[in-house]
Amino acid sequence: MRKGFTRRPKPDEPAAPGSNYITPGGLQRLHDEHRFLLTRERPAVTAVVAWAASNGDRSENADYQYGKRRLRQIDGRLRFLGKRIEAARVIDPAAPRTGQAATRAFFGATVRYANAAGVERVVSIVGTDEVDLARNHVSWVSPLGRALLKSAPGDSVVLHAPGGTEYLDVLEVFYASIAVEPFREPPGAESSSTGPRGARNPGPNPV
Repeated sequence: MRKGFTRRPKPDEPAAPGSNYITPGGLQRLHDEHRFLLTRERPAVTAVVAWAASNGDRSENADYQYGKRRLRQIDGRLRFLGKRIEAARVIDPAAPRTGQAATRAFFGATVRYANAAGVERVVSIVGTDEVDLARNHVSWVSPLGRALLKSAPGDSVVLHAPGGTEYLDVLEVFYASIAVEPFREPPGAESSSTGPRGARNPGPNPV
């Protein structure tokens, strides 16, 4: 085991309540999704609902029922995104750092560590809205993120995970820009379809 201290995260060591720590790329993704839902998807679904409502009995109108349900989903997501954006506390991993802020693992750090078997892994510590296991982006409030916080090269930390307890040796800590997957329009979005239920975006009936 490497020299240094063994840090055991406290069970009640949470993030600051009410703050949504996030990288610039993560915040941009939230803004992009919010803008897409508000200016494109919601108006498109509203148009479908209005068109379906004009077709008669709403209780048996699948397009109308689907559209109303989708509007509720969109409005719920918009409220959630609005709260996350409002609570955002942006931290740029690429910003210059000095002292312990540059050598220890805090939010935005990229950490290389090894487990007891000597298997190495590199992870970046990001916000809860930016978790991406395919990119090795882990939340700072996850068991792994909490175990690595405040550690420095040469430290051994204790990871309390659902699968058991592990001891990890911290090999390297550095700060660099973290590439967050950008928001992409989801497949099947109403705003990109061409008519109701597979033929979206209804227009006036041809004369």
